[in-house]
Amino acid sequence: MPLTWLFIVDPLHELKEYKDSTVAMMREAARRGHVVHAGTPAELWFDSHEGLVRMQSHHLQITQQAAPWYLDQGINDHPLNYYDAVLMRKDPPFDVEFLNATLLLSRAVAQGARVINDPQALRDHNEKLAVLEFPQYAVPTLVTRSVPAIRTFWAEHGDIIVKPIDGMGGAGVFRLQPGDLNAGSILEAVTQQGHRTVMAQRFIPAISEGDKRILVIGGAPVPYCLARIPAPGETRGNLAAGGHGRAQRLTEHDERIARSVGQALLPRGLLLLGLDVIGDHLTEINVTSPTCFVEIEGQAGVNVAGMFVDELERAVAA
Repeated sequence: MPLTWLFIVDPLHELKEYKDSTVAMMREAARRGHVVHAGTPAELWFDSHEGLVRMQSHHLQITQQAAPWYLDQGINDHPLNYYDAVLMRKDPPFDVEFLNATLLLSRAVAQGARVINDPQALRDHNEKLAVLEFPQYAVPTLVTRSVPAIRTFWAEHGDIIVKPIDGMGGAGVFRLQPGDLNAGSILEAVTQQGHRTVMAQRFIPAISEGDKRILVIGGAPVPYCLARIPAPGETRGNLAAGGHGRAQRLTEHDERIARSVGQALLPRGLLLLGLDVIGDHLTEINVTSPTCFVEIEGQAGVNVAGMFVDELERAVAA
C-alpha cells in the first residue's frame, strides 16, 4: 500500500544527489511506489485556527538520474498528521531555528504525527555529549568552557582533540600535541574566550585507520561501515575535511558498540543513528541526519536505503 512521506531537509537545490543519503531514501521510497513530499524548516507553521502544525511542502516526482533528480509537482499545504511518516533530515548546526523546528515537531507528535527521529530525542541527544551515557566505550573526555581546565586535561593526557559541541563535518576540530605553541590561540578561539562550551578528548592514534561511521537502523547495525581516512597531514577523517571513505565489515567490537547503543536509544524514538568509532572507541552519536548510505552501497553493495525504508515501513505498520 503506498504511503505518503514528508522529508524536512535543507533546500533541495543544495543537496548533492550523487552522495546524499536523504536523496537515496527518497529514491528508494519512490521506487516502492510511496509518495514523497519535501520542505524546509522555514515552511513549518502553526495554525491557531485549526490548532495544527502544518507545512507547505513540495510534491516531488523522484527520478533515478543525476539531473534532474526530482521534478516539482507543485506545493501542498497539509497538517503533519496527514503524512504516514515525517522524516526530520535537516543538517546541523543545531541552532535556535533547529530547536524551534523540533518544538513545532513535538507539537505535531502530540497531534498524532509520526516524526523520525523523534524531535524530543533530537533535543535530548547532542551528537557530541550523547557519548557521555556510554563511558564504557569512550576515551577520557572533558566538557567545559574553562581554558585552564582544558590545559590541565591536556597536561594529563599529552595529546588531545578539542572540538565544539554543535559542529559537523570536522569544523572547528583541533589537535593539541605536547608543546604546541599555538595552544593559547587555539583554546581562546575554540572556547570563544571562555564563553563557549567545548569537548576535549584524548587523541586516538587509530584515526590513521579511519573514523568509522557505523549506521544503526531500528537498533541493529548495518553490517558494513565507512572508514573515513584522513588526508595526508590531517587528523580529521571527515569527508568534508578531505578524507576518503573505505567501506569495511564491522568488527565484533564495532557490532557490540552498535547493538548496545542502538538498543538503548531505539525506545526513545531514535530509529536511525550514525555512530562514529575510532579504533575501539565511540566518539560521537549522530542523530540529526546520519549519512554515508550511498558510499557504503557503492563499495559494499549493501542497499542501506532499502534497509532503512524496510524498517520505516515496519514502524508505520506497527
